[in-house]
Amino acid sequence: MSRHFLSGQLVDVHRRTIFPAEIGISGGKIESICEIPHAPDRFIIPGFVDAHVHVESSMLPPAEFARLAVRHGTVATVSDPHEIANVLGIEGVDFMLEHARRTPFKFCFGAPSCVPATSFETAGAELDVAAVTELLSRPEIGYLSEVMNWPGVLAGDAGMLGKIAAARMAGKPVDGHAPGLRGADAAKYAAAGIQTDHECYTLAEALDKIEAGMLIAIREGSAARNFDALEPLLKSHPHRCMLCSDDVHPNALVHGHIDRLVARAVAGGANIFDVLRAACVRPVEHYRLPVGLLRVGEAADFAIVDDLAKFRVRETWIDGRCVARAGNSLLPKVDTLPINRFAARPIDVSRLRVAASSPRLEANIIEAYDGQLITGHLVQSLEAPGGNLDGSLSLDILKIAVGNRYADAPPAIGFIRGFGLKRGAIASSVAHDSHNVVAVGASDEALCRAINLVISSRGGVCATDGESDLLLPLEIAGLMSVLDGDEVAARYEEIAAFARRLGSELRDPFMTLSFMALLVIPDLKMSDRGLFSGKLFDFVNVIPA
Repeated sequence: MSRHFLSGQLVDVHRRTIFPAEIGISGGKIESICEIPHAPDRFIIPGFVDAHVHVESSMLPPAEFARLAVRHGTVATVSDPHEIANVLGIEGVDFMLEHARRTPFKFCFGAPSCVPATSFETAGAELDVAAVTELLSRPEIGYLSEVMNWPGVLAGDAGMLGKIAAARMAGKPVDGHAPGLRGADAAKYAAAGIQTDHECYTLAEALDKIEAGMLIAIREGSAARNFDALEPLLKSHPHRCMLCSDDVHPNALVHGHIDRLVARAVAGGANIFDVLRAACVRPVEHYRLPVGLLRVGEAADFAIVDDLAKFRVRETWIDGRCVARAGNSLLPKVDTLPINRFAARPIDVSRLRVAASSPRLEANIIEAYDGQLITGHLVQSLEAPGGNLDGSLSLDILKIAVGNRYADAPPAIGFIRGFGLKRGAIASSVAHDSHNVVAVGASDEALCRAINLVISSRGGVCATDGESDLLLPLEIAGLMSVLDGDEVAARYEEIAAFARRLGSELRDPFMTLSFMALLVIPDLKMSDRGLFSGKLFDFVNVIPA
């Protein structure tokens, strides 16, 4: 059995000390840790763990996601395969598990609890209590994924409570998802068996949930950015915190991951050991991950960084093997056979009209916010030339369409403010949670063109100015690409830049677009069946009665 040694300044998060050390590695485990008089000026820290992420949002399958993540010192993720499960059911979960087996990176996949997420949209599959119980019986499934149907939990919904009971019977953790839930309702939600939440967007909300006994995963992703609001928890309640991205698009993942959050937290004055506990240790303990934490006898999973300020990663090690060095992944690319479900057919522009009974009418309008999953609810008077209600470029009110990808059906049409497009349109088959086709456009013609580009490719993201188009096909379930991760990132960034040239000022227009169909996040959203209020948890008319 081969044995090798490396040395550096070892950061012992458990004993809260840093000392020069030599680590002996054998058989993928740490065989010895010896304090020595002198060691190189580099720091050996536990590997980072993303405490909640949808791998599919990187637009990469698991092994390709891993090739990018290890560059940044990440060795493991707590991954909810909810996105592909909504498209393909258990077949999709099996795809993720099988692909993950082909890389040494340590994925902990959950059993999706809400497929479909609601009864107000069309999804490609349904996972009932029996299906979730079967998944939880598998050793490779580590937890029950985010329980988004918090109204069902509070109302005592038998199906939802049955899934939670199955997780508890299996001895596996239960993740939460309850944006804005506070006080007695948060306490009742936690008492039902919910142990974590990554959806807090105010400090007061997070404190209520901590008081109820929950762990808080502080989230900073490509769309939802809650780190600044929740960062004080790393000083006041560090033992109750983890760090996560939730959804990170490929152009962001090439530049950083949990390492960036750690650097920001330390720069903000949080204690280095508290931050590393949140970033490395707490997820391993809570989810019982097979990840080593720089202790003798445990797996040799760690990162070597230049310093404890910027945390620039020199090397990443998993099971005693160097998997990334000097910003380059040493993991091989894994070939992928795509699976998909896509039955929609191209549409005619006439399907995008909104009939109006008078030349000017008030409309319920979604307001999108940059860096947030939540949306607002506006009521605005709009012109209806020729009997069809129209948007207003001067008011930044555009049409939004969501079309059923699983059947040939007319799209639902509404209006949205916040995307800023002055011309053209953008569209995507990444549309949380059911992943129908979502599009926003400055004209009906461009909107139709964008939708049909996605439909014709059976999934993808695209931008068009009405004449020129850019498209990134997503062959795997309409969510992930078969290409190399760096190429996906470059092509995605090119399309996002095109969207900005069309007028959008959003940091990540496609990530924001993808959440405009996420009905479980208030307030107004759009499903393939119509405009939906997350506060009322019911449909509302585009034109108020």
